[in-house]
Amino acid sequence: MFDPYKVREDFPILKQKINNHPLIYFDNAATTQKPRQVIEAVKEFYERYNANVHRAVHTLSHEATSLYESAHEEVAKFINAKNIEEIIFVRGTTEAINFVAYSWGLRNLNREDEVLLTLMEHHSNIVPWEILSKINGFKVKYVDVNSDGTLNYESLEDSLSRKTKIVSVTHVSNVTGCINDVKRIIKTAHEYGALVLVDGAQSVPHMPVDVKDLDVDFLAFSGHKMLAPTGIGVLYGKRELLEKMEPFHGGGEMIRNVSFDTATGRCLISWNDPPWKFEAGTPNISGGVGLMAAIKYLKSLGMENIFSHECELSEYALQRLQECHKVSFYGPKGRSTRCGIIPFNVEGFDSHDVALFLDSFGITIRSGFHCAQPLHQRLNLPSSARVSFYLYNTREEIDRFIEVLKEMEQL
Repeated sequence: MFDPYKVREDFPILKQKINNHPLIYFDNAATTQKPRQVIEAVKEFYERYNANVHRAVHTLSHEATSLYESAHEEVAKFINAKNIEEIIFVRGTTEAINFVAYSWGLRNLNREDEVLLTLMEHHSNIVPWEILSKINGFKVKYVDVNSDGTLNYESLEDSLSRKTKIVSVTHVSNVTGCINDVKRIIKTAHEYGALVLVDGAQSVPHMPVDVKDLDVDFLAFSGHKMLAPTGIGVLYGKRELLEKMEPFHGGGEMIRNVSFDTATGRCLISWNDPPWKFEAGTPNISGGVGLMAAIKYLKSLGMENIFSHECELSEYALQRLQECHKVSFYGPKGRSTRCGIIPFNVEGFDSHDVALFLDSFGITIRSGFHCAQPLHQRLNLPSSARVSFYLYNTREEIDRFIEVLKEMEQL
């Protein structure tokens, strides 16, 4: 049985107080806290194995390389990729999306082409495509959302055409917690010959994600949103696509051979095999080790259990929020269409004021646009406060959150 109270014992930061109140951490969509198993794995790496990878024959380098490659293997198994050749370590979801935009898009998108996004995208899945469109001249089209923040699938299907070369869509909205049917999107996009990039920043840490079952072409996610350190993330790509793509970064490690041609006065370069072809320079080795430890921790709890726990918390919080007379909350109502993210506002208060008031009682939430201004504009929201749950949150914390909100309503 999943026991969040037992889980909490693994997280040292949750034992502290903020403003003389027990910490209630409800900002998990932004980043998650780290269990001692991850902290100790990173500490052990620096104490016992620290060396550069793929560059030396000495023992420490061999051990560091083994750990780093094992981290790729652990990620591959976690999302059911074929092998580590499909797993590229990057800094996070943002870099992964930029990676696809520039490594694939720069060479494959022309003036006649279209890129399809949605109005619920995080800025990191909007800005790179808009920048690239100014370089290559292709058109960026946006799929509408419904009034409850869910995706308008009819709008999406109407927007697809043979001009569509890639659909880049979030799996779970970081604002509303809306879960998109990406399998349906992928199937439909493939019928038009389009590739699909899924932003899994808010899905991979919270629910089972199987890249083979989805038949997704690219999947991006961040380690820090799933108990791992900051600065480490993953881009999954189908092997046949990665083999055809040019590297995003150039430097050491990603080359097989560099030789000087005296006839032309230039260097001749051949690339390494994936994934190393795309991991230029000294990588975030300790981050990879931490990510591996985080995945092992998540697997020990079971992703289905984690997802079920978060859905129960979200359902309970939505019920309790109805007791508040000045609180409006947004997003889909059905349990099967949302996960543990709830945006809300308190009448008469700016979202930042709400966040500051809650912080004075030790409750941490996000406020503002959550890097998703177009969705706020579409839902006619000036901004929003946001609570987001994870595996260590409890009903008692939600009860305390509601108590403080009710105090705020009395001001």
